[in-house]
Amino acid sequence: MANRLQERYKQEIAPALNKQFSYKSTMQTPKIDKIVLNMGVGDATQNAKNLDEAVNELALISGQHPMTTKAKKSIANFRLREGMPIGAKVTLRGERMYDFLDKLINVSLPRVRDFRGISPKSFDGRGNYTLGVREQLIFPEIDYDQVNHVRGLDVVIVTTAQTDEEGLALLKQFGMPFAK
Repeated sequence: MANRLQERYKQEIAPALNKQFSYKSTMQTPKIDKIVLNMGVGDATQNAKNLDEAVNELALISGQHPMTTKAKKSIANFRLREGMPIGAKVTLRGERMYDFLDKLINVSLPRVRDFRGISPKSFDGRGNYTLGVREQLIFPEIDYDQVNHVRGLDVVIVTTAQTDEEGLALLKQFGMPFAK
């Protein structure tokens, strides 16, 4: 069974983008390739239990087991050694990616306090969009009473768009709430 966003992409979004940018081939139509969720846990150097909690929360949010990320360099001021686990990340593709995007647009982002839309300026020049979430509590899977430390996470939406303009048009079609 395909996700409703996936169906909407095939039925409405792809034809609209083909018409807007007048592509010669349907393969040129931009689509979402993957979504990467990244959670940095700086206090994991002092307490390894914090990293385990972050991994569990990221698994709840994404529906997939995250991998831990390790420090590339040693930094003495932060008591950080090379190879120490300091974060967690997960890459979503296919149906899980569309499920997460649907949940992000329709449930999680409207739960942000004083929400006025997301910035349309967070594109990287190649059509990929990065969004920072200040607290993991906006996701419905996270139980407020179980959380002992509020953490933020980065959401990177990787598209096949060639330019920021194409990426913005694609995400607007999906219903991303961009600020005016």
